[in-house]
Amino acid sequence: MRHLIKYLLVALSCLAIISEVDAQDQKPAAASRPEDKIRQYFFVMLTTGSNRTHDSATAAKIQEGHMANINRLYYDGKLKVAGPFGDDGNWRGIFIFDCKTKEEVEALLKTDPAIAAGRLSYEVHPWWTASMGSFTPGKPEKKP
Repeated sequence: MRHLIKYLLVALSCLAIISEVDAQDQKPAAASRPEDKIRQYFFVMLTTGSNRTHDSATAAKIQEGHMANINRLYYDGKLKVAGPFGDDGNWRGIFIFDCKTKEEVEALLKTDPAIAAGRLSYEVHPWWTASMGSFTPGKPEKKP
């Protein structure tokens, strides 16, 4: 009986080791595929607001606060992309946020002086992509 228990313990230990090795072999391959890294972000379309009647000095001060807010959100890790459009249409710019909820994004948008003053308005949409890439010019380096 004692030998049977020893053999069972050895067999169970071997099965546990084989399962662990199997699991380790499968995880890196799956985790290295971009489609397995897709996650949700929030795309914000900044549009022309309902109040663009500010004098030039006030508009400049609001814009300064808008830019400071963008920098703060970027360095807080919440804002991944920000930028204006190059024409004078109703679409003024975009933000891409890395937040858990739409409500969190909206709370952060309310800290923007241009939105608070009515110079900008916005639409928030959930958006998915892989956490890779950048806006660095040129082709990305190929990984081995």
